Amino acid sequence: MKVHNVEMIGSFVRPEQFPEDGLPEFALAGRSNVGKSSFINRMIGRKAMARISSKPGKTQQLNFYKIEEQLYYVDVPGYGYAKVSKSERAAWGKMIEQYFMGREQLKAVVLIVDIRHNPTADDCMMYDFLKHYNIPVIVVATKADKIPKGKWDKHKKHVRETLEMDKQDPLIVFSSEKGIGFEQAWAEIEARM
Repeated sequence: MKVHNVEMIGSFVRPEQFPEDGLPEFALAGRSNVGKSSFINRMIGRKAMARISSKPGKTQQLNFYKIEEQLYYVDVPGYGYAKVSKSERAAWGKMIEQYFMGREQLKAVVLIVDIRHNPTADDCMMYDFLKHYNIPVIVVATKADKIPKGKWDKHKKHVRETLEMDKQDPLIVFSSEKGIGFEQAWAEIEARM
């Protein structure tokens, strides 16, 4: 998709605040600091539409980005960040769960992991949760530019095995820096619109 028109619609916490235009939505999930904002910015061709923070745990609401009047990216709070209180984490968890399970417009969750490391226990929990509730998932392994291309297959294998991924679920090697995986990620998203 060629992206010319992107609008940050807002940051919301309750279903009654969400957009009501019925456009397909794609949620972006991943642990704090995994590169969700960088992924969004690369996909929409903007430098800083989604704010990249040096402080993990910055996203505390559901951020809706309207793209080309055709779909939304919904950035959800990152998980697995220790410096957030238990009650805050529980509130985020409840908000995310409510959104994932109750939102008809949600077409898939883009689960972002770091290709350099095996997925964390939190990544596995998120993947299992999505599979349990039959929510389509696209796994994107970011930071591919940080390891040699010859090692990608080995790292992909680790990601698939650690998450115990279904064979039919896509796993995309991605680099926000270099644009690797950009076309493939858009193809997976557009196929589900």
